Amino acid sequence: MKLGIIGLPQSGKTTIFNALTRSNTPTTASAGRIEVHNGVVDVPDSRIDKLTGMFKPKKTIYAKVTYADIAGLDGNSKGITGNLLNTLGQMDAFIHVVRCFEDDNVPHPTGSINPVRDVDAMLTELLLNDQIAVERKLERLVDDRKKGGTDKAVNERQTVLFTRMLEGLNANLPLRKLTYTPEEEKELSSFGLLTRKQILTVFNLGDSQKAPTPELDHPMVALPGKLEMEIAQLSAEDAQLFMAEYEISEPALNLMIRLSYDLLNLQSFFTVGEDEVRAWTTRRHATAVESAGEIHTDIARGFIRAEVVAYDDLTSLGSMAECKAKGKFRLEGKEYIVKDGDIVHIRSSL
Repeated sequence: MKLGIIGLPQSGKTTIFNALTRSNTPTTASAGRIEVHNGVVDVPDSRIDKLTGMFKPKKTIYAKVTYADIAGLDGNSKGITGNLLNTLGQMDAFIHVVRCFEDDNVPHPTGSINPVRDVDAMLTELLLNDQIAVERKLERLVDDRKKGGTDKAVNERQTVLFTRMLEGLNANLPLRKLTYTPEEEKELSSFGLLTRKQILTVFNLGDSQKAPTPELDHPMVALPGKLEMEIAQLSAEDAQLFMAEYEISEPALNLMIRLSYDLLNLQSFFTVGEDEVRAWTTRRHATAVESAGEIHTDIARGFIRAEVVAYDDLTSLGSMAECKAKGKFRLEGKEYIVKDGDIVHIRSSL
């Protein structure tokens, strides 16, 4: 899971990145340059801590999430090209940082603070980029028909799909709001269209500043970025004291990871044993065989059955043996829908 942190210059993208990754990346402006900083974060999960206490494994491995601090967008709606477009296309979703804080030492590029305007500028830039990309694809499809270079059925199918997408974009509708068949989803997976990606808007507040309440068609959250960055650099003990003083219930890292999972419709399941307790990430409503593929493609290919125990059953009964004795240990097939927190052991022929 990789989420790109985007926003206008001086919005505090790197400040939020540092708060999420406990990094010390300099927060100086990139002056329009394309820069990308990556940070990999363990997903905090009290359930894996509990399982580690039960099994006392040699290794405990948390699920991971990667955040990428991406500079180079400026909201000018002139089109996104080259390395920046390639970088954005590789993200699973976007975190859009919008400036709310006032700071005379950090001038806003437009000269004033206006969160609603800045949200609109970024969303418009992403949407216009997709309009350009879809229009060019339709032009290529016309050329291919004239030359007879593409399978006719494929050309017709793609023409219908991209025409529908262009109609949506022309109506100011991001592509994530359209519905697609599984075949269309697969066909579009290589195009990297930006408004197909989910987006979370983060309003970057000053200390004690109230959050704006605009009406958006996607999730939003507000947090004091600079304060959260300072908390992220502290020891756990000092951070708790700091948070209590400012009445912050949990660090931004925990909240943002939870929101990231919701944004991408993801959940965790666990594998346990004396050698290793590990959290894995899979989509919600994933089947057992699909989840097995998150562990290894060979395991999914040779899938025989899944041995499943619910987290609550295991932790309340205290052991696998007791779960079996109480009928809480289940054998499931390929089509079993894995639940958040399931402890799963896959039997495979490979």
